[in-house]
Amino acid sequence: MNRSFIARNPSVLVFLSLLALFTLTVSVLAEGFGVGLISTSFVKTLGKTLCLCLIAVAMDLIWGYTGILSLGHFAFFGLGGYMIGMWLMYERTRQIVVTSLADGVLPPTPEEVEAAIGNQIFGVVGSSDFPLIWAFADSLTLQLALVVIVPGVLALVFGWLAFRSRVTGVYLSILTQAMTLGLSLYLFQNASGLRGNNGLSGLQNLPGITAPQSAVSLWFFWASALALGLGYLLVAWVVSGKFGSVIRGIRDNEARVRFLGYSVESYKLAVFTLTACISGIAGALYYPQAGIINPAEVAPIASIYLAVWVAIGGRGRLYGAVIGTAFVSLVSSWFTGGQAPDINLGFYTVKWVDWWLILLGLSFVLVTLYAPRGMSGLIDALPRRKGEDA
Repeated sequence: MNRSFIARNPSVLVFLSLLALFTLTVSVLAEGFGVGLISTSFVKTLGKTLCLCLIAVAMDLIWGYTGILSLGHFAFFGLGGYMIGMWLMYERTRQIVVTSLADGVLPPTPEEVEAAIGNQIFGVVGSSDFPLIWAFADSLTLQLALVVIVPGVLALVFGWLAFRSRVTGVYLSILTQAMTLGLSLYLFQNASGLRGNNGLSGLQNLPGITAPQSAVSLWFFWASALALGLGYLLVAWVVSGKFGSVIRGIRDNEARVRFLGYSVESYKLAVFTLTACISGIAGALYYPQAGIINPAEVAPIASIYLAVWVAIGGRGRLYGAVIGTAFVSLVSSWFTGGQAPDINLGFYTVKWVDWWLILLGLSFVLVTLYAPRGMSGLIDALPRRKGEDA
């Protein structure tokens, strides 16, 4: 008798239920609903954390299930942010320009409006002309499509070149890191058309929306929760069927899977491209909540952090990736935000802002050596403990 997908994967229903409960609780306690127990800034922090959990789920699919340690998925995350950021910055600037020019004796021509918008956006890098990549910046629909298309195409091209050459293991990880570094260095240049080191700013202001930030933050929080829920459901469905069995086989013994007649490269390419698209969506929701994106966000270190989060949570378990990312992200915000009190030892004062990365690296080493299942291993042990007690 064929059981339903949820019946075969009860953890999915548990996760979605907990996510829904968490979303409802935060919404009711947030300033946007008037209760005010949770500040608007913390709602944004939680919303950004949900976006990081979404890219962690994608990372777990490519690394935990397929065995490909990608050190470049934050490049796709950043590209998604840039794509939506272009529309947000263009449309907000257009409204400001149109309002300021409306006071003139003669109504401005479309060319004058366009020139003024270009000067406002690119004046900081000494230009006023729109680069070709901004061709669709005035269309929200097209930019939303590019959120998925641009990371997907980059992953498709890069993956096709890498996988057809049968690059594997640490060499593939180095290649993904090189791709990320190359993209980051390119974006730092003013000639990239994305304002170089200045990046795109003011993304938290939705064009044409007069609602307060307390309400806007809740909207993005809801969108982030919905994206995480759907992304988790999609990835769980992918790994639960025959496709999931094949990619697990590739992870455990690639040569045997190839001997059985499966196109290993096609499976790898499909997973790599899918996870890039998911990462782009996560980035498109993250950076409007952050308010700014610059090339530093695409630096290779960000992708390394992502691998650490998934490892601490427990790779090969989707909920482990979510738990690890949420825990480390929130603890990081607490330590680096100056909320953790310094410890005066007399001869030395421990400042957590300086020591946090050392703690994170040490945690990664300890988890790798002594708890390969990560934090999710604690949850996995619960059913066994109940069985032993019974």
